[in-house]
Amino acid sequence: MSSDEDVNPYELLGLSIEATDQEIKTAYRQRSLKVHPDRNRGNPDAARKFHELVQAQELLLDPLRRMALDAKLRIKEARKARYATYDAKRKVLVEELEESERAFKRARVEKEAEKQERYRENERIMEEGRRLREEREKELTRKEREREAFERKAQQAADAILEPPPSGPLDTTVRVKYTLSAHPTLTDASALGALLAAHGAVDEPSIVLSLKPAPPKKPKRGTALVPFKQIRGAFAAVCASGRPEYRLEDIEISWAEGKEPELIGWLKKMGQLGKATNGAGKGKGKDKLAPHQDNNPVASTAATPPPPSNGTFSSFPSTFPDINAAPPRPSAPTAVPGLDYESLTLMRMRQAERERLEREIREQEADEGS
Repeated sequence: MSSDEDVNPYELLGLSIEATDQEIKTAYRQRSLKVHPDRNRGNPDAARKFHELVQAQELLLDPLRRMALDAKLRIKEARKARYATYDAKRKVLVEELEESERAFKRARVEKEAEKQERYRENERIMEEGRRLREEREKELTRKEREREAFERKAQQAADAILEPPPSGPLDTTVRVKYTLSAHPTLTDASALGALLAAHGAVDEPSIVLSLKPAPPKKPKRGTALVPFKQIRGAFAAVCASGRPEYRLEDIEISWAEGKEPELIGWLKKMGQLGKATNGAGKGKGKDKLAPHQDNNPVASTAATPPPPSNGTFSSFPSTFPDINAAPPRPSAPTAVPGLDYESLTLMRMRQAERERLEREIREQEADEGS
């Protein structure tokens, strides 16, 4: 053996420190037979192992050398035990240090995770704020567009209401029906024009008069289309239909087209014409003009001379809006210029319409006579 510290004889022979000499010899014989060079010719380490077994036996069978070895082994065991205690303390310290390091790492990871969570939460809040702001801006934009559209439609509606309608070819023409037995003098256009001239200037040459033959047991009747030069005269005549104070008893005056002109309806809608009954309580619900109001900026003098009774047409405007001009605004009503229907184009249209109505009247009379 090169050194006692290299190989422990007890471990080499598989014995404990309290083994007897006989046990040492027996263990030597058993192990030496296994590693003897003669039995292990192919093993180069057999001689070395056998030599170690021989030295271990000699050492353990020598009382002095064994005593020194035992003392050395006991010191080594004591030192090992002492070191084991130290190792346990060091292990505890290491474990505590490692645990503190792990706790520090966990705290750092948790702090970093919390920081990331706060960052994500801030990003989410900012994104939510951006989304809400965009939605609010879109909503405000939508409401603004709706408001502008509503105002535009309201303005268009107001403009449509304020803009006077286009004039028709028969807006100034009225249909007159009467019996010749009640009015025997109304046999020509001049007499009919003179009767209705009290309401406004009549286009006498354009009057179309038809006198129907008397059917059996029926009085002879007259039908005429009377064009006025201005629509106010035609409106006054229609309103005076059947009123004796204008010498129109038993005379039916209506619009030539069978309906009220759109311009009259527009004037009523604009508040420039109104509903009223005559002072004598006559007229049977026909449209009557309201009394004249001094504070009405669009009202003017009556369209006809004052009647003999207390009825009045003074609120009919003496002037009418210019259809080619911009419509007036409600906040600043202004007087509108008069309408002139004597242009050549309108006269031709009125003449053609009158001819058509005259044909219809004659056809209707022919049907009634048959």
